[in-house]
Amino acid sequence: MNKIVKVFVFILVPIAYLLMPVPAKAVCPICTVAVGAGLGLSRYLGIDDAVSSIWIGGLILSSSFWLIDWLKKKDFKVMKQFNNIAKQYSNLIIVILMYTLVLIPLWFSHIIGHPFNTILGIDKIVFGTAIGSLAFLTGMWADRKLRKIKGKQLFNFQKVVFPVLSLVITSLFMYFYGGYLYDR
Repeated sequence: MNKIVKVFVFILVPIAYLLMPVPAKAVCPICTVAVGAGLGLSRYLGIDDAVSSIWIGGLILSSSFWLIDWLKKKDFKVMKQFNNIAKQYSNLIIVILMYTLVLIPLWFSHIIGHPFNTILGIDKIVFGTAIGSLAFLTGMWADRKLRKIKGKQLFNFQKVVFPVLSLVITSLFMYFYGGYLYDR
């Protein structure tokens, strides 16, 4: 009987742990693995790395801004000291840290750095991430500019639609016209 209880507990505890709801950790090393897995899936589906990495760049920048806002809302003593030391550079450090958390594991796993996976001599993932980040920033800028000119929000979720639309347009452009940029 004692053996049956031990086996039952040995099986039940991991299953119960997996079924327990856990708050989402949107910015963590698991996200880096998810980005790498998403890139692997997109490769399997035949989507070019330059196109999928546009979305990686947008995701990294979006997560960076989310983390900056979240840290400002929380009352961390460490962040207050950090902000007193390098107040003007704290946001830049967070953004650089987010890019590092995603791109360095991709480099160590040899997804970034393949000599034949380049556009204009730059790795497709690095190139697409930079282009995606610029597209995301352009979408954010367009939203803010339109709000400033009109003095109001024009439609619901405008703050989301503009960056996502800029990523969609950039992805479509890279998909249809990006072939002219490849090294031959």
